[in-house]
Amino acid sequence: MKRTDLVVLAVDDDIINLKLLKSMLMKHTNVKEVIEAKNGSDAIGILKSRDDIDLILLDIIMPIMGGIDMLKVVRADDSLRQLPIIVLTTDETKKAEALECGANGFLMKPIRNDDLIAKIKTVIV
Repeated sequence: MKRTDLVVLAVDDDIINLKLLKSMLMKHTNVKEVIEAKNGSDAIGILKSRDDIDLILLDIIMPIMGGIDMLKVVRADDSLRQLPIIVLTTDETKKAEALECGANGFLMKPIRNDDLIAKIKTVIV
C-alpha cells in the first residue's frame, strides 16, 4: 500500500467486529478514515452520498441486506463497479459465491491484523 489517504467502508452488523476492524485499520498510516455501516442497505446509502471511498470490507451474513446482495448492487452500478471489495466472513462456503459476484478478496473471521493488511495491499493499487 503506497497511498496514505485511504477511506475504508466497513460493513458488518456486529458492532464489536466493526470496532475491531476500525482499530486495526486506524493503526496504519495509510488509512485516513474508516466509515461504519451495519448492513448492505446502509452501506449503499453511504456509497451514494460519498465519492471518496477507496475500499469496502464486507461481512456476508447481515440483516436487511446481506453482503452477497450488496456485492451484486455495487457491481451493477457503473459509478461503483471498480471499488475493491474484500469479503470478511465466518462461512467458508460463501467464498466461491462472493468471488463469483465480484469480490476482490476473501478473509475468514476472526480477522488477523497482518492478514487484513496483506489482503488490502493486493487490491489497492
